[in-house]
Amino acid sequence: MDMLHIILNILLPPLTILFLFLFYPIYLFIKLLNCGCKHLWVENVAGKVVLITGASSGIGEHVAYEYAKKGAYLALVARREDRLHIVAETSRQLGSRDVITIPGDVTKINDCMKFINETISHFGKVDHLINNAGVSQTVLFESFSQIQDANPIMDTNFWGSTYITYYAIPHLRKSKGKIVVITSAAAKIAIPVATIYSASKAALLRFYEALRIELNPDIKVTIVFPGLISTDMTTPEIIKRHGSDFIVSEPVNRCAKAIFQGVCRGEAYIETPSWIKWFFLVKAVCPELINSIFNYSFIHFLKPYFKRE
Repeated sequence: MDMLHIILNILLPPLTILFLFLFYPIYLFIKLLNCGCKHLWVENVAGKVVLITGASSGIGEHVAYEYAKKGAYLALVARREDRLHIVAETSRQLGSRDVITIPGDVTKINDCMKFINETISHFGKVDHLINNAGVSQTVLFESFSQIQDANPIMDTNFWGSTYITYYAIPHLRKSKGKIVVITSAAAKIAIPVATIYSASKAALLRFYEALRIELNPDIKVTIVFPGLISTDMTTPEIIKRHGSDFIVSEPVNRCAKAIFQGVCRGEAYIETPSWIKWFFLVKAVCPELINSIFNYSFIHFLKPYFKRE
């Protein structure tokens, strides 16, 4: 066994480099052709049933509007019932012929069962499940007064998506539907002062990548990586206090449109704004460079602020 590992350690590096050198141009060409085909074939969502969690504001709200414009039927889920009614009415005005609101909490298993059951009872099916509900928190890990205070982040961001997905799968199999999960750029690039948030989003990424294989070909899975989007949740107090001129944020309506278009094209991954995919590439190729930038930013900008707090 030791000899096998020695042989693999010697042979795999040059073989991998040679394989990439010969295969990568072919791979890029095939990917270009595939991209062209996806732009020619776009899913028509008119009359399809779309269940969206976290639909009362932010990305979830505006994704609902994009589906509404194309005539989809909507089941809107969130804790704030008053806001849900406003989003539902706007969606009807934009073109959705049937919208229901289901107030509840994605961290509660019984509520997640209710979301699916009421959607099926009303529409008879579900075609797209948009797992958008999430919370953020900016705090030094050692500043938690007790470690249990971190649980709500994981409960909402990770378990909130997995619970409802579990109950939706049998119905999505029947409709050959899609699961869309909103993660974060933090799933690939860990953010200091958001340790648990980054972990929750990374957990979503790995869970849905594995689930995609299990569900193929019956159910498609799209994983979304938003950068900093102009919503209440993604604008931490430190930016509000110290200004945001140095922050490159994307309007939430533009983000939602990119998500909707990517889902309709059948994309496996969606990065929005699209330039962050190149940031991910630099992180993969030169991880030390990105780590150095984050270390410098944390020591000189973030750490003094959080220490004062």
